[in-house]
Amino acid sequence: MLFGFKISRGLGALRRAFPALVAGALGLALAGCIPASLADTTATGALFGSRPPAEPLSLNIFVASTRPDPRGNPLGDGSAHFALNMISVPPGHRAGQIELPAFGKAHPKSHFLVTYERGMGAEEFSSQIASNVSGRVGADRDVLVFVHGFNTSLDEARLRLAQIVADGRFGGVPVLFTWASSGNFLAYESDKQAATVARDALGNLLRDLGQAPGIGRVHVLAHSMGGWLAMETLREAAISGNGSLNGHLGEVMLAAPDIDLGVFRQQMARLKGARVSVFASAGDRALNLSSRLAGQRPRVGAIDASKSSDRAELQKLGVTIYDLSQFSAGLTGHAIYANAPAVIRTIGNELTRTREGEGAGMSVIDAGVNRPAPALAAPGPVETLPLPESGAAK
Repeated sequence: MLFGFKISRGLGALRRAFPALVAGALGLALAGCIPASLADTTATGALFGSRPPAEPLSLNIFVASTRPDPRGNPLGDGSAHFALNMISVPPGHRAGQIELPAFGKAHPKSHFLVTYERGMGAEEFSSQIASNVSGRVGADRDVLVFVHGFNTSLDEARLRLAQIVADGRFGGVPVLFTWASSGNFLAYESDKQAATVARDALGNLLRDLGQAPGIGRVHVLAHSMGGWLAMETLREAAISGNGSLNGHLGEVMLAAPDIDLGVFRQQMARLKGARVSVFASAGDRALNLSSRLAGQRPRVGAIDASKSSDRAELQKLGVTIYDLSQFSAGLTGHAIYANAPAVIRTIGNELTRTREGEGAGMSVIDAGVNRPAPALAAPGPVETLPLPESGAAK
């Protein structure tokens, strides 16, 4: 529903004017009252077990953005501005869904809803993240940075992150990095340039998070074109001598990454030792079209993990691959990572993986809700994980 309105709004006119173009463009369309003292904000992890079952779940999400700012930030200059948002998740929320009203206003008992927004400067942004981390233990000290993909609005991005946090039972601090996507499924090249302009701002954010007092791991979850942006940024950090973010870089999870395989080899060559996972589907229609537009150059997120030759390509790079080909979600199959409950639980388990020396003191969030996520143990540096059909989004 979140993306159906955007697609359908101009579909009739486009079909009449550009019938062939519409078929291709649809393939690229993506399934995007606070305490006075933020230092007193309750850890997200505690909220999952403490709220009454009939009450909405309120999630605090920090936002770093290169989008146009009401305070005067111009479009396209790459500078960042910052905010805190509070997102309400309805008590009847179903994993893999973002509940929105078909018409009229959203209600917190039934729908996702942005209930609070406040802008802040860079210094306050950093200090409030440090305050939120203070006093936590284990995985609750971690930060999850979500980088959205092509054709994604601010609302879509922040609601998607709230859904990921809720479904994955992430107990740390969620941070959205949102770049100036135009939210137009015909503006692929324009979005690519906007993502390119945002590299320095994302690099500054990751550097600052790696220096935050008391921080645990800094995880990165990036979708589609956001995967290219995240990997380019981490590559530049590695070239500058800080690819590990001062030893705090955690999981780098690339969901349906729209990255040329040759480019990905160069990126991974700079990130030796990083824990990089790829959630891929050979049936991803958006990435298959992207490959055709690029002259049949393969995209990492559309690799066929059932083929030994494709697996070998990533094995040489030391990348973990999760095969999502059996899942079907939406028109394009491009947002399976968030729409299929079994997949989002696996992401949650990756984020709460026990770390050496932290077993007894780690606050472990159970990401298994209805059943355990698939086992992750497998020999070799590459895991091909065919997830069970039960619970998949169809």
